[in-house]
Amino acid sequence: MTSDLPNDDFSARQSWLAVLARATLSELEAVFPTLGELPPLKQVRAPEVGMVMLRGRVGGTGNPFNLGEASVVRCAVRLGDGPLGVAYALGRNKRRAELAAILDALLQDPAHHDGLQRCLVAPLASAQAQAGAQRRREAASSKVEFFTLVRGEA
Repeated sequence: MTSDLPNDDFSARQSWLAVLARATLSELEAVFPTLGELPPLKQVRAPEVGMVMLRGRVGGTGNPFNLGEASVVRCAVRLGDGPLGVAYALGRNKRRAELAAILDALLQDPAHHDGLQRCLVAPLASAQAQAGAQRRREAASSKVEFFTLVRGEA
């Protein structure tokens, strides 16, 4: 799939879509009272639940293998005649994917972009980065180093 967005805008959209995909339902719902009147919504693809195959790599960098399946919800909405917003979210919560798709469309609209970046995307990205760093610290504290002692000369 190609995009009409310049590379900088495309990578910015990738970033905010990743933040929206990881956000909880309550975090997404909290921003809507501040948005005011929204244009009419057209559901291009109603929220639907499906499955995706999760893949892993041996040792993190080795040969790929199928780890298992996960539920995912996808949704696409258009705000009036404006931009198309899309969202994919792990789990089975259709409302969460719908709200993320609406916010994606609003973030593509210059009238809403800066405000949403400031009050929603930036704080969520910061909180998600801190939570990820905490998980990495906890995992690192439980890391076990194995080593082998050599006895005598062979």
